[in-house]
Amino acid sequence: MIKQPPFLPISLQEAGDLGIEQFDIILVSGDAYVDHPSFGAGLLGRVLWDAGYTVGIIAQPDPKKDGDFLLLGPPLLFFGITSGNVDSMVNNLTPNLKRRRRDVYSPGGRLLRPDRAAIVYANRVHALFPKAPVILGGIEASLRRFAHYDYWSDSVRQSILADAPADLLVYGMGERPILEVARRLKAGEEIAQIGDVPGTAVKEQLRRWREKEREEAVLIPGYIEVKEEKRKYAEAFAAHYNEQDPYQGRAVVQPHPKTVIIQNPPARPLSSAELDHIYELPYSREAHPSYREAIPALEPVQFSITSHRGCFGSCSFCALTHHQGRIVQSRSMSSIVREAERMVRMPGFKGIIQDVGGPTANMYALSCHRWHQGACPDRLCSTDCPSLDIDHSRQVELLRRLRAIPGVRRVFIGSGIRHDLILADQSPYLEELCRHHVSGHLKIAPEHISKGVTDCMHKPPRQALDAFRERFAAASRAAGREQYLLPYLMSGHPGCTIADMVELAEYLQDNHLYTEQVQDFTPTPMTVSTAMYHTGLDPFTLLPVHVPKGEEKRIQRAILQYRDRRNYHLVREGLRRAGRQDLIGEGERCLIPAQYRGAKHRKRGRKEAK
Repeated sequence: MIKQPPFLPISLQEAGDLGIEQFDIILVSGDAYVDHPSFGAGLLGRVLWDAGYTVGIIAQPDPKKDGDFLLLGPPLLFFGITSGNVDSMVNNLTPNLKRRRRDVYSPGGRLLRPDRAAIVYANRVHALFPKAPVILGGIEASLRRFAHYDYWSDSVRQSILADAPADLLVYGMGERPILEVARRLKAGEEIAQIGDVPGTAVKEQLRRWREKEREEAVLIPGYIEVKEEKRKYAEAFAAHYNEQDPYQGRAVVQPHPKTVIIQNPPARPLSSAELDHIYELPYSREAHPSYREAIPALEPVQFSITSHRGCFGSCSFCALTHHQGRIVQSRSMSSIVREAERMVRMPGFKGIIQDVGGPTANMYALSCHRWHQGACPDRLCSTDCPSLDIDHSRQVELLRRLRAIPGVRRVFIGSGIRHDLILADQSPYLEELCRHHVSGHLKIAPEHISKGVTDCMHKPPRQALDAFRERFAAASRAAGREQYLLPYLMSGHPGCTIADMVELAEYLQDNHLYTEQVQDFTPTPMTVSTAMYHTGLDPFTLLPVHVPKGEEKRIQRAILQYRDRRNYHLVREGLRRAGRQDLIGEGERCLIPAQYRGAKHRKRGRKEAK
């Protein structure tokens, strides 16, 4: 076994320096290679190397250049293909379908990642190495494993496994399944024989599947059905959503015209000891030294710490239920402290730990005694559930231990927090945050305040936001600090009307909470909200849901930013449609004046009206 190198090899010269003639595994990524646990290829590469496999990385290859893919030769076991830390379509295009000018996962922010990167890379690898197994992984593959609505083409696309010449797909957090697949390949099994690993999806020929159809599997409407009938799409989504539990989930089967996609049940969550081991591998927390330009995405996370995985919030617009799952998996305090102590000794560390968190920062160490059997299949987790242990005292202890490390000046919480969880707990967590861990602004994500919209989003109600604002203000005063809430808000979500957006704008005005942190809802694969957007139906009740599109969607965003003069005409039109002309004029409660001199229409966005 070769000792972990300072960086995983990206060239044959580096391989030769380590005594490697042929790699066991080659990872192809749409991101620049950064040896940091927040970057998927860097983390999985270290995990595989730790298990005894040699791993080479091909970062951001040019699809037009065979030489980029031939760089490391063929692997002994398989090619692992990922678009990178983000879906390539989300990364490359704005919600208005305009090309982004910058890719923060590339050196200097340059645009190097192709659209539908996982498919593009898989095609090139298969063409050049037709006998080498190809395994898809990462967020793009994970969330496109079934037939799905694709916002960027405004169509229902096949499973990515049906479109790409890949043998297998790893979904969710991939350490456990990818190690099992590597072990079986090394033991001599053919990739076609490996069809039962939890946390993977495979494809079979229609004829072969019919011959050995699995009785225990859940058969959902096929690609043709979900493409042609929106109700079928909603039914299929609800069916596979309900099978994403690692303890109770069953295999899910979806026929396609030329193949059948079979998702095996999710992989079991990692234990605290397993997470500790993964995050304590010898990451340099640097970009590979061959880069001459900085990788912008590294700077805000370079000296951050992942404390846990999973989120039981189940927000409708978030795909975490289909990716990391609802069961929170936390690291031990001792492991996190050791990681911080190592960071103190690293070049470039200036005493600031940028973040300690996960998908939701304050879910660290929260637990439910039912999780060892799986999350409840008939209800979502909520603050009023007696089985859920909402006690932040363990995170308070963790933060105190981190602050006490010599060389650590400040520890910030950069991840968002779930404010309703804090209200349900009597520990001094918020007071500790306000005194020691907030750098001027605390991020929360209420998203909206209208009951119909927050219910549709599965977010806390307005009353929780009001109560939290009062408690935050009191805690900041007690700490002797002038601090502010940074609320993340969303426009254009399914279930939201123009009247709802006017209500939100009035709330912001009344409470002096105007913010530029506005997200225009973008349908991304495998979320409840995207299923609603495409079908106009709640996938679990099949009841109609209002879906703002076209001009209405633009109006909703404009209302949320009503102070921007460029939005004047859209805001005025929205107020007219909502019958709220009383908010136009010079009165104290008016959102916009009767007129602005020089106000112009904004250019219209995508051809979205239907």
